[in-house]
Amino acid sequence: MTYRVCFVCTGNICRSPMAEAVFHARVAEAGLEHLVQADSAGTDGWHEGEGADPRTLAVLEEGGYLLDHTARRFQPSWFARLDLVVALDAGHLRVLRRLAPTEEDAAKVRLLRSYDPAAEGGDLDVPDPYYGGADGFAECLEMVEAASTGLLAAVRDHVEGRAA
Repeated sequence: MTYRVCFVCTGNICRSPMAEAVFHARVAEAGLEHLVQADSAGTDGWHEGEGADPRTLAVLEEGGYLLDHTARRFQPSWFARLDLVVALDAGHLRVLRRLAPTEEDAAKVRLLRSYDPAAEGGDLDVPDPYYGGADGFAECLEMVEAASTGLLAAVRDHVEGRAA
């Protein structure tokens, strides 16, 4: 049975596609691509149908990541098929939990940086780099990479638990 993860930010052109690309790479490195699927979406539909921000693509390429992406808006009906919904900041977390049809679905929503043991206790947000320069995108990628290791470990535990 496939474990499904969806990364969610606001417009689905910066942070969430970056997290999707990094996590895809981690899953492939672990040899779990046949057991884990990941995609991304936005809480708002501003950029639906558009590709990822060119700065996102540039920082991903520089980091050795691949991304083929078209922005889309998160739909509450998706909770039924998803095992984990990963919010990139506390605002997304609140929106997604409000959208969740059931308490069980709301419990599927987690902050990405909650998987990074080195993250500062109070602030687990991945800052939105959209209105800044290239440095913000590089910082975002660093945060995403740091959290992806812990996220992969948690997902691996779930996948192995299903196989047992």
